[in-house]
This record gives sequence, C-alpha cells and structure tokens, in this order.
Amino acid sequence: MKYWNEEMETLPRERMRELQFDRLSKQVRYAYDKVPMYKRRFDEAGVSPDITHLEDIQNLPYTVKDDLRDHYPYGILARPMSEVVRIHASSGTTGKATVVTYTRHDLDTWTNMMARNFTAAGVGREDVVHNAYGYGLFTGGLGFHYGAERVGAKVLPVSAGNTKRQLKMMKDMGSTVLCCTPSYAVYLTEVAPKEGYDPREDLNLKVGLFGAEAWSEEARRTIEETFGLKAYDTYGLSEIYGPGVGGECEHQKGLHIWEDEVMIEIVDPDTGKWLEPGELGEIVLTMLGRETMPLLRYRTKDLGWVSVEECECGRTSTRLMEIRGRSDDMLIIGGVNIFPSQIESVLYDIPELGDQYQILVDRSKALTRLGVQVEVTPEFAADGNADWDKLNGRVQESLRATLAIGARVELMDPEALPRYEGKAVRVIDVNK
Repeated sequence: MKYWNEEMETLPRERMRELQFDRLSKQVRYAYDKVPMYKRRFDEAGVSPDITHLEDIQNLPYTVKDDLRDHYPYGILARPMSEVVRIHASSGTTGKATVVTYTRHDLDTWTNMMARNFTAAGVGREDVVHNAYGYGLFTGGLGFHYGAERVGAKVLPVSAGNTKRQLKMMKDMGSTVLCCTPSYAVYLTEVAPKEGYDPREDLNLKVGLFGAEAWSEEARRTIEETFGLKAYDTYGLSEIYGPGVGGECEHQKGLHIWEDEVMIEIVDPDTGKWLEPGELGEIVLTMLGRETMPLLRYRTKDLGWVSVEECECGRTSTRLMEIRGRSDDMLIIGGVNIFPSQIESVLYDIPELGDQYQILVDRSKALTRLGVQVEVTPEFAADGNADWDKLNGRVQESLRATLAIGARVELMDPEALPRYEGKAVRVIDVNK
C-alpha cells in the first residue's frame, strides 16, 4: 500500500486550501464558543471568530505552552469530561505538567495520522514493529503502538529500558521495524556488537521510525549503515495529539504534514510575520478537527522551513524540509546562534570519534564559553601511536569552521559518558 488515505494525501493544493478553510472556520468558531480562554482573547483583541479567508488565521491570537500550564489541568477543555477517554501529560519544569486530553474521535484521528506515517515508510501487515518508546503519560509509546496496529502490523510493546532484552526480543521475534528515539538507536548501534550481535546478519530490521528529538543526517547514516535499514524521521508533539503530525516517505525529502488535520505556518519568531516557503522560522500549528483541545496557532518553538512543491511520491502536502531545533534549545555563544544538531553533524563526520558527546555551557564569565566532551572510538583508544592532541586540534578546527566560534574540546575514553534509553541529555549547564 502506497498511501493510507490516497484522497487526502494527493489532494490538489487548491482543493486542500478550500478544505482547510472550511475546517478552520468551523474550528475557530468552535474554540470561541467552547473554550473561555479563546473567547476572552478574541474579545480583548477585537478579533471576530467568523473568518472569511484562510489568510485570516494571521489575525488570530497565538497559543503557547504556558497557556496549558496556566489552565492546568482541564481549563482548555471544549468537551465535557464524560466524553474524555484518555489523558496524557508531559513533565513540567515549573511543577505543573502539560495535560492533553482526547475523545474517541481524537484518538481515531491521531491513530490514522500515525497510520499515514507508517504507510509512507512502507510498513504494513507483514511487519513486526519493535516499539521501544516509553509507554505511559508520554504520548510516544501509545501513539506509535496504535498507528502500527492500524496498518495491520504486529506490535511488540517492549517500551524503554533493558537494552539486552531489547536486542534479544528483536532477534527472537524477527522484528522488521524499530521505533525509538534516534539517540537510543545510535546507542543500540554501539551495544549490539558488544552483546554478540551482528546488526545486519542477526537482526531482520528493514525500517526505523525515529523522532521526539532533533537528529542529524550523520546520525541517520550511522543508524542505516549499522542495521541495514532505512531510517525515517517523524514529527509531532504532545500538545498536537503526539507523534504523527508528519512523516517522511521513501524519498526522505522532508516530512509530509497531514494538512487536512493540522495546518502549518512558518512565522518570524520575533515579529510573528508570515514567512514564505524556503524561509527559516518558527513552526506554528493549528488543529483542524480536535474535539477536546482545539488549539489555535500553537507556537511550537521548533524552527524549520517548508516546501509546497509536490513530492516524487505523489503526495501534495506541505513538506517540513528541516527542523533546525527548538528555539529554546538554541545556544547563543559570543553572539552566534548554535544548535546542538550542528555540533553533532561535525562530530559524526570525524571517523576517530564515537557517537556519544555532551555540550557544556559555562556562563560564569562575562562571555559564555562552549565546551564539547566527545568519546573516541575503541580502535583509536587502543592505538598506542594515536595522536590525541592532533585529533583534538582537528575537532576544534572543524567546530570553528562550522560554528564560527571556538569551543574547548575534551576527548574522552570509550564509555566514559552517560547513555540514555529515552531522550538524550546533550546540553549541560555547568553553572547549575
């Protein structure tokens, strides 16, 4: 099966815009009538909930994550609690979690969006899906689980942790699809040989669906070459259902956004001005059919750019071509904007370096200083003639060439840095 919903995935762009306007106009009025927060904001801003053009979305107020925390736990509910069938939540840095709720309709919509992701990656009834995302309040585990079941695949709900068991289950059950964070997949490339597995010969993996964190093309290449699979990026966030907002097809040229359910805008992070396709800005999402939490113009803080050209696969949806990283993950060092994924791409391109690294940010001086700890490969560490100082210099030069600033580099022995079975912690503030 090439498409999960061929009509929507190949809808001509003009017809998609007509469909989006129809759904958006209904959703805006619905949010205004059902959610007191939106009624108050519209009235205060003098904005009518009755839009007449798709472009009118630019006049609507934004929604941000703090709105969910300020209205914790159920203040943005548009349906009675008797219709809510599931509640997810993410941990809150301020002590309050971000709570998201679903009706049966919402869960069905989310599951079908994930089914599109799996189908675009070539996953179907013959596959065994090894789901190593965490199950529980985090949306990842159940999002991938139900999407895989919807396309008819067999699902192993292994969840996160216990890497030795993960590898044994992959081999014994003949898993063909791996779902986890990209950093955990990279960790598996390191652990599998140590546990006696030849990743290409002993495992039957053909496809990987990875998401929940930014990753580089170099990390993708490491995963694909080690396991002999094709690695697909997925995009989503808990506030907008969870994973499933978009996914890559076999051409791996951007993530197809399922625009009949989620409208995407790219705006200037500072001014809020609409940006054109090809221009880098903040990703803003609006759900077009959500019952319980009809979030309008949700500012994701993710930075990226889009293309509206038709893909070789025949899908006509807007493609998210690059996710540069979250604006709140961006480091400003010496007046230069730096994303962790930029550093990762440099490190992965140097063959003497391993896959594990940490970025150290020191704000104790007048000028913020950047440090990078990175492991060397076991082969380099075992070479009695290896020139550690020369390698350190090469790493520093490569980082400076890419970042336009200097970084203090510390080469580490293999296995010196911590490993993570969920989202990796790459940036360390040494002053905390």
